[in-house]
Amino acid sequence: MPANPQPATVVLAPPSRDNRDPWYVRWALIGLTLGIVGLLIVVPLASVFVQATAKGLYVYWDNLVANADTRHAVFLTMVVAPVAVAMNVVFGVAAAWAIARFRFRGRGLLITLIDLPFSVSPVVAGLVFVLIFGLQTPLGLWLRDHGYQVIFAPPALVLATAFVTFPFVARELIPVLEAVGPDEELAARSLGASGWQLFWWITVPNIKWGLLYGVILCNARAMGEFGAVYVVSGRIEGQTDTMPLRVQKLWEGSNNPAAFALASVLTMLALVTLVLKVLIEPKVRSEQEAGKTAETE
Repeated sequence: MPANPQPATVVLAPPSRDNRDPWYVRWALIGLTLGIVGLLIVVPLASVFVQATAKGLYVYWDNLVANADTRHAVFLTMVVAPVAVAMNVVFGVAAAWAIARFRFRGRGLLITLIDLPFSVSPVVAGLVFVLIFGLQTPLGLWLRDHGYQVIFAPPALVLATAFVTFPFVARELIPVLEAVGPDEELAARSLGASGWQLFWWITVPNIKWGLLYGVILCNARAMGEFGAVYVVSGRIEGQTDTMPLRVQKLWEGSNNPAAFALASVLTMLALVTLVLKVLIEPKVRSEQEAGKTAETE
């Protein structure tokens, strides 16, 4: 008898061919899935590019660059989205690190508040900012008297966009930090590393793929946000119109080629985001699995 007998390993055999669904059931389900995806996703996407280039590439390009309001909408979106993403990176990393590393009173409430933008309508979120910073409130009057304008100005766009995109970074980082565990950080701390050294040399390398994944999702939502921005922007042409708002105005003005041209830019940004998401997902998954493996060892 061996001194330390090893437990027997149970190998589950793949299901036999007799236990599988008939071939016609499998192919019917696959065909139905592809049909639904094609009808709801592929056809609308293709229609956007077909309508945008229906009158030629020259007209398509002219619709994007000739109109000053359209150019400003693109510029404003490229300013608002990165600023909102940067705010969410700072707050998201801090919130995720606090939730994953500490157990404190109110932790569950903090997690609930992070998820709040997922359950609140963006229109309601925009209305909340109007009620906080509008001229009918003491804070709004104080800001106006001191030369600051929030509502119907770019600051309101940033605040509304940051609110609706806040969960993406934090929610991606919490499981990554919990999977990695605090062992490396505690070891670095015991060796005399400062807080910033610990963060830049230990924490950031461990969460870099999860952070990038959250930033991509956050940026995609920020550039396409419509509801909250619609409420707080005032829809002032050449001042507070973002790309989604500008698309709606062009469509309502029966300028369909220009509307589809600008919509195609948002569509291309969405496709780029999708490709980056697919490329980074395996990195995030392997990062979490490596953390779980190290934790079990």
